[in-house]
Amino acid sequence: MIRRPPKATVRDARTHNERLVLSTIYEIGPASRAHVARLTGLTRTTVSDVVGDLLKRGLTREVGPGPSRRGKTPILLEVPPGARHVIGIDLGERVFRGAVVNLNGEMIKVAEVPSGDSNAERALERVNQLLDRLLGSSAWPVLGIGIGAPGLINTEDGTVVQAVNIDWRGVPLGAIVGARWGLPVYVINDSQVAALAEHSFGSVRRSNLVAVKVSGGIGAGLVLNGSLYQGDGQGAGEIGHTIVAPGGPLCQCGRRGCLQTVASTRAVLARIGMNRGAPPPSLEEAVASFEADDELVVKIVLEAGRYLGAAVAGIIGTLNVHHIVLTGTMPSFGERWLTAVRDEMSEVALPALTSDTSVELGHADDIVIIGSAALLVQRELGLNLRLRGPSGKPPRLIGASGPKSPDVVSPMSPAPEETSQP
Repeated sequence: MIRRPPKATVRDARTHNERLVLSTIYEIGPASRAHVARLTGLTRTTVSDVVGDLLKRGLTREVGPGPSRRGKTPILLEVPPGARHVIGIDLGERVFRGAVVNLNGEMIKVAEVPSGDSNAERALERVNQLLDRLLGSSAWPVLGIGIGAPGLINTEDGTVVQAVNIDWRGVPLGAIVGARWGLPVYVINDSQVAALAEHSFGSVRRSNLVAVKVSGGIGAGLVLNGSLYQGDGQGAGEIGHTIVAPGGPLCQCGRRGCLQTVASTRAVLARIGMNRGAPPPSLEEAVASFEADDELVVKIVLEAGRYLGAAVAGIIGTLNVHHIVLTGTMPSFGERWLTAVRDEMSEVALPALTSDTSVELGHADDIVIIGSAALLVQRELGLNLRLRGPSGKPPRLIGASGPKSPDVVSPMSPAPEETSQP
């Protein structure tokens, strides 16, 4: 028997029209109702009806009269940057960092807490502590929370299947956070969300892209044909625990010689400290030594780059993708480290595959935060978040703190009065 898709309901049609109208105003605004109707193909009556509801909920606002050659003067509409805010979080190696992000992609409040040790319960406490700082005294209309986390993530239900660095196994992070705050929560692998952000906000839009995040761990995010590719088990790109140095350093996963034990920031800093008979230096200290041509540090950093280059060669041989972006903390070592990655990639992979392949450093700071925020805005409102600043520039911090009175609202609630006025 042929299974037919269910018929669209009136509610489905209403949601579709609402997202179409809202996204059109967001992309081209200020725009009149008539202009929106022409662009969307919807009737003026439908557009007016939808706009009326969006105005009540504070998702659009009228900003004044537009030009008119004859007849009634049109009233222009736009989506206010503060119509909704989202929380983006990066559960990084050294700190858990988050921000309140508006619909212009601007981070208007930032907070962070130390990541601490790998204890699972304490890590969850620190996530809640971070959210307390971001949401505990806000008056912003909050749409939801996006979290970029390391490890294997079930993005369908927000469960961290396994995150070695913070010792999470089967942790229903999305459900735990959502129950506390009463907001939609999306959890996604940090490397995958970095790839989405580079795809959306990079200086050149490409249909195929691989973002390799190299920090305390290593992972790759794959954007293929313009969409995030997660694989059958949502773990595509989990390259950090691929063994590249058999019998090498012991990994947190219990095996020896994983890529992240020889090419990650944590591995590099640990090896520098071990060779000096001292505690690992900070990243800033290691970068300074590298730039000062410290022989030991240069040797360790460039060797790490070559290990990563071999892994990148494997990605290119498998996918034949022409654009690789390196993000995370290791890119702090700059062009010489990047050259080591490129040289080893070219040495290991088939020349016919690498001749047209670029390997570059990522563009945006706080890419996991912005990427997590962008994913949530797309899922909840159907908007493709755009950074409104100059092309290619990272999101900018526009304020150290926000309003003080508590007012966390749901996506369907109206915005506070001041955000819905011109």
